[in-house]
Amino acid sequence: MLKRNLTMLVDFYEMTMGDGFLQNGYQDKVAVFDMFFRKCPDDAGYAIFSGLEQLIEYIKDLHFTEKDIEYLRSKKIFSEEYLEYLRNFKFSCDIWAVPEGTPVFPNEPIITVKGSIIQAQFIETMILLSINHQSLITTKAVRIVTSAQGRPVMEFGSRRAQGYDGAIYGARASYIGGCCGTACAIADRDFNVTALGTMAHSWIQAFTSELDSFRAYAKKYPNACTLLVDTYNVLKSGVPNAITVFKELKSQGYSNFGIRIDSGDIAYLSKKARKMLDDAGLKEVKIVASNSLDEFIIKDLIEQGAKIDSFGVGERLVTSKSEPVFGGVYKLVAIEEDGKLSPKIKLSENATKITTPAFKMLYRLFDNETNKAIADVITLHDETIDSTKPYTIFHPVQTYKKKTLTDFTVKPLLVPIFKDGQCVYQSPNIEDIKQYCSNQLDLIWDEVKRFENPHEYYVDLSQELWNVKQELLNKHFKEITHYE
Repeated sequence: MLKRNLTMLVDFYEMTMGDGFLQNGYQDKVAVFDMFFRKCPDDAGYAIFSGLEQLIEYIKDLHFTEKDIEYLRSKKIFSEEYLEYLRNFKFSCDIWAVPEGTPVFPNEPIITVKGSIIQAQFIETMILLSINHQSLITTKAVRIVTSAQGRPVMEFGSRRAQGYDGAIYGARASYIGGCCGTACAIADRDFNVTALGTMAHSWIQAFTSELDSFRAYAKKYPNACTLLVDTYNVLKSGVPNAITVFKELKSQGYSNFGIRIDSGDIAYLSKKARKMLDDAGLKEVKIVASNSLDEFIIKDLIEQGAKIDSFGVGERLVTSKSEPVFGGVYKLVAIEEDGKLSPKIKLSENATKITTPAFKMLYRLFDNETNKAIADVITLHDETIDSTKPYTIFHPVQTYKKKTLTDFTVKPLLVPIFKDGQCVYQSPNIEDIKQYCSNQLDLIWDEVKRFENPHEYYVDLSQELWNVKQELLNKHFKEITHYE
């Protein structure tokens, strides 16, 4: 891809606050920010963290050009001291994140940034942009791939994506979520996401007849011949003409054939087409279905006995049409006061928007008997969980419900990404991320992954962190009561 300097891809308030922090002597004040989300898309029981590699590449290349400086000067609101600060800008924060492909849950820190408040605030937009988009699409892809029950799913959404970056990174995110490939060729070139595709209806229309178009394609691609059979009539011309061509190819020693149905009653047409192919001695021919599919339609098709071997899913995957926003947020949780970090909390009349304060760590607890994840626990950053002692976790909403664990393993989820502004993390290749995602999903109970009324996974606060949060809540409640 052409190299782009995305340093200025910020919300303007990150610039205005930066100058304000500088003028108040805060340029060296250390702050801690967390990225988290409050709700899983599609009312699911989990989400998948994705987009970290692109965030890392952005941070590695943070620098302001003279064109950037002149633009900011033209606004006539920024001090020359601030413009000089940006001219000599060098990122120096620490960053922790969960690895790409990790199942994650609401209200837990999935990225933590610690360092100069100007810098930590400045990267807010790109953190949210990178992670929100790809986490949304990867989560949707996992749901769709799950619904296909082992049948391959291809990502076909480039032309319906929100812009070219939506298409490119949507293809990457879909592949991590389990898709077998993409129609987006540039995603293959840049990310090694396998490019797939055969023909459009225009290919069939361009020839004198449907049969001529099929023969021409088969001559060009005899080793992988998938024919689009719904341009005119699936059962009266499309499948019969495909049978003719497949028999001709078979007589020449070829055997890798398929048809694609892109319209109509796909369940009915696939069953009829399967019988026609089988009766013609072409049981090896695969049937591909496309046309505005999602996890619910695919689930219904399979339940109806549709004879489909693989699916091509486009707009409803690459845009996550059913819920096109991943609501990740980025909040300050601690700030340096008198040489040490002081926890900060954001209050709201909406209880779901009250934040969890302090510099934190995230752990996942696994049952040693089943190897399944039992719960996530958010702790203070320097806390540890001793798996040799019983540990009690509480239900995230119904706090009177609790479990005491005795035979379990603890795994820290947040890993170092940047130290003093230097990247200390080696991004895995996309195949490893995809396999990691699949492996981690296997560690989550099916009850959490079901589509309807998923079990609510436990995300608990350690006692120490809970105490810090309660102290701040009580403090601010007393202040509010005093002013009233």
